Amino acid sequence: MSDETVAQVRIDGGGLSATIVPWGAAIQDLRLAGHGAPLVLGLADPTAYRSNKNYLGAIAGRYANRIKNGQFTIDGERFQGPTNFIGKHTLHGGANGYSAREWQVAEAADDSVTLALLDPDGCEGFPGALDVSVTYRLSGGGTLEVELRAQADRATLCNLAQHSYFNLDNGGESDVRGHRIQIEADAYLPVDGEMIPRGRVEPVEGGAFDFRSTRAINVANDGLYDHNFCLSAERCSLRRVVSATGERSGVTMEVWTTEPGIQFYTGEYLDVAEGAGLDGRTYRPHAGFCLEPQTWPDSPNRSYFPQAILRPGKIYRQLTEYRFRLG
Repeated sequence: MSDETVAQVRIDGGGLSATIVPWGAAIQDLRLAGHGAPLVLGLADPTAYRSNKNYLGAIAGRYANRIKNGQFTIDGERFQGPTNFIGKHTLHGGANGYSAREWQVAEAADDSVTLALLDPDGCEGFPGALDVSVTYRLSGGGTLEVELRAQADRATLCNLAQHSYFNLDNGGESDVRGHRIQIEADAYLPVDGEMIPRGRVEPVEGGAFDFRSTRAINVANDGLYDHNFCLSAERCSLRRVVSATGERSGVTMEVWTTEPGIQFYTGEYLDVAEGAGLDGRTYRPHAGFCLEPQTWPDSPNRSYFPQAILRPGKIYRQLTEYRFRLG
């Protein structure tokens, strides 16, 4: 692939169409039949995914979210990961994380594509080589399936996440603060001023993080959302964890996942060049929100959190479905 081009793969099925960019294995565009605007925020120029600092649509890894001070221990051995977040903590696997690498198209069909990445031992300080793949599949009833798989040759960390920003109204022309959302979580993780979990698992009941009953996203009153919602103590069978509906369009998205946590981020720090978005859109703060199924952040330093250690002979498998329908 030349420096001047970045390939795109288009898939169609189940009332959806998607464009995937191998750089970062990113979902560049996603559309639902009968709804004109894109469902995700994306960069119009596929070459821009080479410097995708907002992680638009990309796969985050080797460890999605944050690790305090970039430090972790596996089987008594201490490791130092990258410190790409405020020069102090690991974020989404580091500056050379999976969102910043070119994946290879392993298989492609009309309604699905599989991309693969071999992450070498020691890259960004993580032990062991990791063989990773993501399959995007468009199936019946407006469903985008995301299947993430990995195998390691040495005990290592593996926590992957799909990092799309959604706007169910108009593709990011207006903000998402009027979207209505339900998150089926009884607890969340409070964070400190550096966005690192404080270690407590707090109930959501009655506060700004209580989305157990459907209500509007209200960052004006409640502040920034960039928090893990605690779904379970371990990876489990596929179940519905979130439902969100556009304020104007009535388009609804359900998130079904196997993961123990989901990071809810309302795009406070979105920073995309003027007119660089899909169809010439400009994305401002809160133009989209993320729902990132994953293991809880900083779990390597919190033994009572769900853990993300992957050992040789074991297979990491995450299945997440984003199910869309018109109102």
